[in-house]
Amino acid sequence: MINRVLIRIKVVQLLYSYFLVQSNFSVESQPTAPTKEKRFAYSLYLDYLYLMMQIAEAVKHRGSGSPLSETRIIRRLAADPIMKSIIGRYSVTPFPLRASVEPLAEAVKNSTLYKKFLKDTDSDALIWQSIFKEFISPDPIIAGAAQSYENYSLRGVDRAKQMVEDTFTQFSSSQDNISDSLSDLKKSLDMARELYFRLLLLPIEITYQREVELDERRHRYIRSEEDMNPNPKFIDNELVKLLADSEEIREYIEKKKISWLSQDRELVKHLLHVIVESELYREYMEDPTGDLHSDCEFWRKVMRNIVFTDEEFLETLENMSVFWNDDIDIMGEFVLKTFRRFEESANPDRKESVGSPVLPMYKDDEDARFGSQLFEYTVKNHVRYREYIDEALNRQQWESDRLAYMDVVIMETALAEILNFPAIPIQASLNEYIEMAKCYSTAKSGSFVNGLLAAVITNLKENGLLRK
Repeated sequence: MINRVLIRIKVVQLLYSYFLVQSNFSVESQPTAPTKEKRFAYSLYLDYLYLMMQIAEAVKHRGSGSPLSETRIIRRLAADPIMKSIIGRYSVTPFPLRASVEPLAEAVKNSTLYKKFLKDTDSDALIWQSIFKEFISPDPIIAGAAQSYENYSLRGVDRAKQMVEDTFTQFSSSQDNISDSLSDLKKSLDMARELYFRLLLLPIEITYQREVELDERRHRYIRSEEDMNPNPKFIDNELVKLLADSEEIREYIEKKKISWLSQDRELVKHLLHVIVESELYREYMEDPTGDLHSDCEFWRKVMRNIVFTDEEFLETLENMSVFWNDDIDIMGEFVLKTFRRFEESANPDRKESVGSPVLPMYKDDEDARFGSQLFEYTVKNHVRYREYIDEALNRQQWESDRLAYMDVVIMETALAEILNFPAIPIQASLNEYIEMAKCYSTAKSGSFVNGLLAAVITNLKENGLLRK
């Protein structure tokens, strides 16, 4: 019932918020008004970080390159402007700690820490904290090399080590809200499920409200013939009876304590009034046909042409949940599909059972995992995917300031899907995210995202990074 179209939309929306509000990880800046000790400590601090990058590159693993180089913290260090200047410096001048790279890389490679990391690569922040504490910090070669630095002092060494620890802490805090965002994603999808059941409940309660009003008319002091003998076709609608008798619908609304009538009876009255005054209602009530198909068709038309377009109803949904602004179109289509399934399930001539007319939350376990996996792949590889995008921009000679930030998030999510879900055809993924760019970003985003993603994919294939 919750399909991948909706999941993609919600993942992109949450990623947009996540990347905007997360703590911006960065290497510490040069201290203001530095003392000699602080200057030494800062220089050693940067060299510690550069040493980590060198060790990561030196630890090779058969068949998978340098796994430590792919950790998020190393990729973030490589993208940091300060570290880029350090990388540039040591491309032309000797690195003071170079002698410790190979022995430390060998020690790390043979350690239990590294073997555990290979089994659980999501612990990349913790692995570097442990490598620094157990291998880099106490290394005698580094201790000896540090003494050759200008303004060397033992207190400065301790200060540099603390700065590295603070950098680990800052990196970890910038990743802490992943679990919060995944909780928000689950909540958003659960709310979409609730909207589905609320929409299934609506015809039941609108019909009940009509029954109440007709009963009140019968008990007026002055009554017309129509009051005494109203046409019962609307309240006897067969689809509504099937919905009301559904155990799944009843169990869900009782568990969630959902009721339009108790929560907003005026809205139910308003929708009923609009329906009764419509041409759809007049034609339905005058039609002598009285079967399940015509009853289902009536409510499909009512929901599509009246309820889903009613401004008061849409405003109410928006006030009830921020999650429902983008859900109504997709959930509405699933509700109409469910009406059809109720009709099919009640057909005595149907040889095959359609199963429960109420749609399951997900088609299968793979769909149930899709959202959280897509979110985590995008976050984990955020820096790398942005590098792919920037490389394509440079090749095409497009200005980076043409990129709306939503475009960037959409493209990074598209790349996460294309590179990590081989069963999904590339063109299917592209089509979904191009449409998303048209709806959620700027007027020209659709064509721009289309062209840029095509360029990125071409580059990835040329470099052997994409084979599907």
